[in-house]
Amino acid sequence: MKISLADTYFSKCVRTAAKWKCERCETQHEKGSQGLHCSHIFSRRYRNVRWSKDNVQALCFSCHQWFGGNPADSGYWITELLGEGHMALLREKMNSKVRVSKLEEKDIAKHYREQLKLLEDGAETFISWQ
Repeated sequence: MKISLADTYFSKCVRTAAKWKCERCETQHEKGSQGLHCSHIFSRRYRNVRWSKDNVQALCFSCHQWFGGNPADSGYWITELLGEGHMALLREKMNSKVRVSKLEEKDIAKHYREQLKLLEDGAETFISWQ
């Protein structure tokens, strides 16, 4: 799957907002580290939630591997962390008939580039495009 500019800026927002700390094991990473990933709860192939803040966690390589390799345990963990309601809304958004077109990716990239600048200037969190 190709990584777009929208993916790149979104990932940077997720990791910057997490202060470069894994949200599962709390390991601290250096800013810009390849060791901290933007881990999607529902796969990036679901364009309706691909760039949704509600669908990601900042996870280190090891935790990301665990998350993807242990679907039953990771599903339980994420549901306990975020709650049944959050997961139900996320599933509903994922299954929505409204689709995110490829033409929108330029606007998504612009939005997250602006959000990243705010984070770098001291904002605590960022606004999701969706």
